[in-house]
Amino acid sequence: MPEKLKISPNDLVLEVSENVDPRKFDISKYDDFMDAVFGNRYYHKEAVKKTLFYFLSGNYRNLRDLALQNYKTNEILQKIFPRQVDYEKHLQLPDKLSATIEEATATGKSYVLYVVARIMLVEGIVNRVLVLCPSTTIETGLTEKFKELSSDPELIRLLPQDAKTPRIISGDETIKEGDICIENIHAVYERTGSSIGASLKGKGQETLVLNDEVHHVYNKPGRDEAIKQWKIFLQNPDFNFKYVLGVTGTPYIENEYFYDVIYRYSLRQAIEDNFVKLIKYAVEGGATTEEEQFKMIYDHHLKNRRKYREIKPLTILVTKDINNCKDLAERWVEFISKIEKISKPEAEKKVLIVTSADEHKQNVLKLRNVDDKDNPVEWITSVSMLSEGWDVKNVFQIVPHEKRAFNSKLLIAQVLGRGLRIPPQYAIEKPEVIIFNHVRWAPEIRQLVEEVMEIELRLHIYPIKEKNDYNFKIHQIVYEVKEEPRETKFKTEGPKKINFSPQVEALEKETEFEKVGTREREIIKVKVFYNFYTVEDVANDIWNRLVWDDREFETDSSKKFTLKKIEKLLKDALKEIGEKNNRISEENKLKAIQAFGIFRRKKTKSPKYERSIKEIDELKTEDIKSHSISISSLRKGLTVFFDENSMKYSNEEDKKVLKSLPEDEAIPAYALGDRYIQNTYFFKTPTNICVASSSPERLFVKKLVEKDNSELVDGWIKSRDVGFYSIDYYWRKGEHHKKGSFNPDFFLWKKKDNMIIVVEIKEDALIEEVSDENTDVAKEHKAKYKFAKDHFEELNKNKEIKTKYFFTYLTPKDFDKFFEYLRQRKIEKFNPEINIALGR
Repeated sequence: MPEKLKISPNDLVLEVSENVDPRKFDISKYDDFMDAVFGNRYYHKEAVKKTLFYFLSGNYRNLRDLALQNYKTNEILQKIFPRQVDYEKHLQLPDKLSATIEEATATGKSYVLYVVARIMLVEGIVNRVLVLCPSTTIETGLTEKFKELSSDPELIRLLPQDAKTPRIISGDETIKEGDICIENIHAVYERTGSSIGASLKGKGQETLVLNDEVHHVYNKPGRDEAIKQWKIFLQNPDFNFKYVLGVTGTPYIENEYFYDVIYRYSLRQAIEDNFVKLIKYAVEGGATTEEEQFKMIYDHHLKNRRKYREIKPLTILVTKDINNCKDLAERWVEFISKIEKISKPEAEKKVLIVTSADEHKQNVLKLRNVDDKDNPVEWITSVSMLSEGWDVKNVFQIVPHEKRAFNSKLLIAQVLGRGLRIPPQYAIEKPEVIIFNHVRWAPEIRQLVEEVMEIELRLHIYPIKEKNDYNFKIHQIVYEVKEEPRETKFKTEGPKKINFSPQVEALEKETEFEKVGTREREIIKVKVFYNFYTVEDVANDIWNRLVWDDREFETDSSKKFTLKKIEKLLKDALKEIGEKNNRISEENKLKAIQAFGIFRRKKTKSPKYERSIKEIDELKTEDIKSHSISISSLRKGLTVFFDENSMKYSNEEDKKVLKSLPEDEAIPAYALGDRYIQNTYFFKTPTNICVASSSPERLFVKKLVEKDNSELVDGWIKSRDVGFYSIDYYWRKGEHHKKGSFNPDFFLWKKKDNMIIVVEIKEDALIEEVSDENTDVAKEHKAKYKFAKDHFEELNKNKEIKTKYFFTYLTPKDFDKFFEYLRQRKIEKFNPEINIALGR
């Protein structure tokens, strides 16, 4: 029997092209607006960009167009649907520009809805926005948030001057041009023939429809007639809607992931980013009777009280339907009355039942205050499908009381979602929510939970004490920053100095080959010798070029730059890179000629930032926090390096994963580096493994663990992308100042020289990209490079710090020169081509 195809939701997300003609749509003018609304929630901005590129680029006529473009290149889709026509049948609204955004519950999806609505109105693509949701609870929350954002004067200021502030209305008012109408689907269904129907009939092409909790549209609605009509309303030819966007944290039809998702921010990622609580669920042990279960639930509740003293922790008990919910609420009230020795009326005040039944509608409204400490409610009983729209942050225990409330990906995602929001009092910590399911379900539901949580095989990176000799300390500066204007300046005619790249007589270059079928690899090495010229020859060549320029343009450059002056500039440039011989490489000859060819160009205006040192911290590599990668990421460009110590001293889970990697045929050979570094003395990092996230990083690590190169350093570390060593930088994009931060890729420690070399690895292509200094790419990288250089120079100036620092950008074309300069102990003179392009 063939093995079942393993599918990750990430494999099904549709790729939206970012190739957008800026004359049609330029998203950069909304950067400051989005930054102000979203703050540090980067995923919101990515979701909005994908949506607007899809809607406004002109690259797609409808969802079918986007989906079929993806089908041609997505092998997973082709395996699921061998016939294209079968894939098309699974698209919900194929003839509309329709799509879904997945953002994990409790991560703020409503902000995405607001920003998409505002930008679409400002762009004039639509003149009305209809926001649909499944309940009055959500409608109330959305309305309050949209009104608050629309009245914020700072957000208004960041939009184009001609942008009009929209009215935020409900469906009982006529929807006029510029309005954002927010309504729950029940009211829409009831009023289709009145205000909403009359306002939108025949105007669907200029109306944006946003659907909150869009999974309701495509799942079986049960007995709810309004939910049944939701999709029919969107398809109604009387409206002929064109732009339709849905958001949800649970994009499943039971266990099947949606096929129209264009951006995904998963629950797993939200947990790793610390935007939601950690989750624990029961797998072993547990109760054998309901009484035992109730006591264990109660005991966990008391522990939460003690652990989270600044708030009032809540527990939610979830059932499959309204009748079971009523029965459970009654039994729970009796249990509370008995165990706490209080009257039944007192116990009833502590238990809130929430369902869609008319008798419980008022209870839904009470949810808005249950987090308050003076509110008596500690226990909530609910129906699994009635789970959206709760802005309750104090949930620390969830009890799926019946298997049917927890037996599909959709239900599991919804149940988990109830306890994810983090109370502000514990925003810095990592609070946990307990899922107290019945353990006898564990074998059956574990796979579903793991798929929803994306609990796949993962490799963890962390320091191990057995490699302590490779640990070192790094100084970090904490700044106070002030911005000051800078006058526009112009370059004086002629270069004041010339920047040369490092030059060597010869280098041994290597190429790696892989045999088709066997995956065997072979490295072939070749020694390459380079051309050199005397200083006098290069100076003559430059001076003759200046003479010809003077004749053509009626200038006097050859008089200002005599042969002697040019020779001095060339000799100074050689001295800068530590060259004592009077010879210039062919590469540096071209750099010298180029330096004289651009000296009339104006210098661009840039802001000046004054940074003052607030304090200096000392970071230890042994304190770097554990982080992880999924095994599936090794199929998408990442590479893992490991050695015998990795196999000895990693935890048991990681040992098993490392042993299994060579047998996984889905993982390309390059993803395993050299699979195994034979000599542990060449692998001088204090962490158990090293993960390279790009091809240049992979090549750099391979160079770093070669015998001759490994002897040049006493320890090194591949830094985390976030959370270890961050450097802020400031730059101007258009008319706006931007703040960014980056984490340098590698730190190399030379104990004898008491030096740390900091390296930021980039592709060779960046050299060409930053050559045009007017592009945003050039501006940002030049600012990043400048601020990083200044940062480490400040550390070098500090007399109390004995360690010396050297920072450099580095691309593969200069890797060999980098190690050669290390070997010759003149790394301070190293100036790769990328640094020159960035303006050293």
